Amino acid sequence: MSRLGRSTSVLLLSVFVAGTLAAQDAAAPAAPAAAPAAAPTTAAAAPDAHASKSWAFKTPHGLEDVMATAPNDNPITKPKWSLGKKLFWDKRLSPQGTHACVSCHLPERGWTDGTQFSVKADGTINTRHSPSLYNVAYNTAFYWDGRAKTLEDQILAAWEGQMAAKGKTAELATKINGIEGYKKLFGEAFNTTGTVTPEQIVKALATYTRTILSGNSLYDAFANGRKEALSEAAQRGFNLYRTKARCSICHPPILFTDQGFHNVGIGLTGGPNDDPGYGKVANHPSYNGAFKTPTLRNVTSHPPFAHNGSFRSVHELLKYFESPFAGPNLDPVIKGGIKLTDPEKADLDAFIRCLESADDPEVASKPDLP
Repeated sequence: MSRLGRSTSVLLLSVFVAGTLAAQDAAAPAAPAAAPAAAPTTAAAAPDAHASKSWAFKTPHGLEDVMATAPNDNPITKPKWSLGKKLFWDKRLSPQGTHACVSCHLPERGWTDGTQFSVKADGTINTRHSPSLYNVAYNTAFYWDGRAKTLEDQILAAWEGQMAAKGKTAELATKINGIEGYKKLFGEAFNTTGTVTPEQIVKALATYTRTILSGNSLYDAFANGRKEALSEAAQRGFNLYRTKARCSICHPPILFTDQGFHNVGIGLTGGPNDDPGYGKVANHPSYNGAFKTPTLRNVTSHPPFAHNGSFRSVHELLKYFESPFAGPNLDPVIKGGIKLTDPEKADLDAFIRCLESADDPEVASKPDLP
């Protein structure tokens, strides 16, 4: 398989590294193929008459302006953002009153839940690890298998599935509508006085989730010309990242994901019960076992790693890539394994830690609920 092409925005944002990467990247192995990604859903936000004209969410340094990532029918506004933040923490969105979005996406755990598999509101256990929400505003497809094409689609699916609200979203919206404090918030967010709708809840949640961002890291300072921002070990690691370790093929700057789907053998045995991943969505066996490339920004804040949550550390993951499961669809980039010395692994780890950044306190703080 060949690597999924980067989005236009990523290519434009990556221009500043082109000169320094060109010589070394030219020697890198050819990229693996992946099925076409969903068309980017980002678009300039439409004017919003009831929103504050002066408010704009401050995007961390190193990332595209997040205000421009929202679709035309759901622009980011302060009233909608404030509402979405409260809903994100509100367990009353689940029929049992036990689960909220934050149940599986905790800010203190890198916007995951820190477990291998989370438990749904109906008591069943997921078969895939809860992915981090960092920088989902820039995604072109959602879920590990890419089955949702927009963030709004993904949030609705999670509400119906993870929170066991399928067939009950209208009922839950009516319950939220009955809470006096929410009536005012919905009115301000959507300039309405009518009944709260499931669509409004999804739009508010998507607005807030788009502002869960990871940028302004030591790497971003380095890329902006502050060469002292990276230690010597991290700079050696960055060189490895782009060459011998082959990381940049699937995890290129700026987002540190190519938005593609790759079979790296994780969780596979060659048996009939293997998770087909993107193969089921693409309806093509050549993509069986392929999963969405996760971003490496802030990745060290939320172990375990991979779609099946089977790795507790970066070092465990690097150890696996020395001898990956060699199924028929294994990505050519890692065929034969990627073998690094212990000092090289330490340098690579030092660089990956330079992709860490602190959460915006306004985003990550727990809100008061109506």
